[in-house]
Amino acid sequence: MSTYNVYVIPQALREIKNVPGNLRQRIIAKIDDLENEPRPPASKELIEIPMPRPNVHLHRLRLDKWRIVYAIDETDKAVDILAIRKRPPYDYGDLTKLLQQIR
Repeated sequence: MSTYNVYVIPQALREIKNVPGNLRQRIIAKIDDLENEPRPPASKELIEIPMPRPNVHLHRLRLDKWRIVYAIDETDKAVDILAIRKRPPYDYGDLTKLLQQIR
């Protein structure tokens, strides 16, 4: 299995720092796991959003009431963490704006 490089955009890094401590550690562990398995069984592909480039797929990973939103770039073998949000109230309305921040 090939390894992916995981990048966290600055906004997502700030969001991680605002998550409660015990949950923050679980989120960090899930993000670390994406390096070896970017499509774990618990992830879901978000297909309603048009992607900026071919071979880029948008996914979300649920952890209790929190969502890790990330993009997988198959060409570069990279995972970009775009957002760490609590649902509700998060409704994925800013995904197009987040996708503009992919390297």
